[in-house]
Amino acid sequence: MRPLRAKVPPGSRVRLPFTGPQRFLLAGSFLITLGSFAVLPYMSVLLHQRLGLDLGTVGLVLAVASLIQFAGGAVAGPVTGRIGLRRAMLLALALRTAGFAAFVPGLTSPVLAVGALLLVSAGAALYLPANKAYLVDGAPETARPRLLSASGSAFNAGMALGPPAAAPLVMGAPGVLFSCVTVLFALVGAGHALLPPGAADRGEETRAAAPDRVPDAPRPGPSPFVVTVLSVYAFMFFQHYLALYAVPRTSAAFYGAVLTGYAALLVVAQPLLAERVAAMGYPAALRWGFGAMAAGMAAIGAGGHAGIAVGGALLCLGEIVLFLKNDLEALARSSAAPASVFGRQRLAAGIGAFASGVVGGQLYGAAEAAGSARGFWAAVCLQCLLLPVFLLRRRTARDPEGSRAGAA
Repeated sequence: MRPLRAKVPPGSRVRLPFTGPQRFLLAGSFLITLGSFAVLPYMSVLLHQRLGLDLGTVGLVLAVASLIQFAGGAVAGPVTGRIGLRRAMLLALALRTAGFAAFVPGLTSPVLAVGALLLVSAGAALYLPANKAYLVDGAPETARPRLLSASGSAFNAGMALGPPAAAPLVMGAPGVLFSCVTVLFALVGAGHALLPPGAADRGEETRAAAPDRVPDAPRPGPSPFVVTVLSVYAFMFFQHYLALYAVPRTSAAFYGAVLTGYAALLVVAQPLLAERVAAMGYPAALRWGFGAMAAGMAAIGAGGHAGIAVGGALLCLGEIVLFLKNDLEALARSSAAPASVFGRQRLAAGIGAFASGVVGGQLYGAAEAAGSARGFWAAVCLQCLLLPVFLLRRRTARDPEGSRAGAA
């Protein structure tokens, strides 16, 4: 089964249907994320309550696992370049399947459990860049927004449904849960083995199949790597600290409803807005994306059920604009293989998440000590307002003519 590579004239707005391999990857992305998020959000509980690790050790283990998962994306490019996209995905799924299987005996052994978690993280580091690269392999540039937004929707749907699906088993019968997840990953991996070779597997240049692509064309605007670092940095304040703020002021049930609504909005809205985001200039995307995040942080700081719900919706809009545009811009600016591009983007996301965790903890603690947690959201709002100014002024100082052209 070889994917169809239709020739599309530059600038064409014709929407080609997804190929069979693309549809399989989208379905597989949902199932993989569903299985992963059935167990990973509960990992701190399992390590601490079931295996008896102290919270300091648990935090260190989770930090190392996160570092592997994000920073490990930087090696995805060299690995896929050597063994090909399909084999890289198969290797990644084999690592994750072995990791989830090792959790079954690891439920009585902290050493085995930690080793299993690191295996799962290593597999995740390799899989996502290879998955995205295979998805856009040979596709014209005009098709990339739809493909990447559909991929994002599939991943987010799995993230939303995984935790509630696993809740009945995670503490009462974790061995059954990990066994089910292991079987799920084995089946998805077997399906990947039936995929046709990607361009790297065939010894072809991935970009040769996209005639509308001009490698390394000069484009105005700041570095997508830097913007990704700062986008994730700003977004993770919401991800890390909303629970601390919202649960005492509303309820755990309302907080859960906000997260579920957020995921549902992201799944639906991202594909609908994909082409509009792709058509934006990079400077305009930065203003809209960071502006939506700033407005969302301000709404959350206003407090109350309505403020938190509206803030979540605005943060969702900011995520859609910035995260999708950063990936598209990174692809458009680089002549490297897509797997290398997506691997660098994962590394940038990891740096941003780490910086947000370090800064956010200090900032939230200072706001609480001052008796005003709302001050935290005001400070984050101000950062979101200043970040596009910093990024665009930095570009203007370096290349004033190019920046004026890009903002037009």
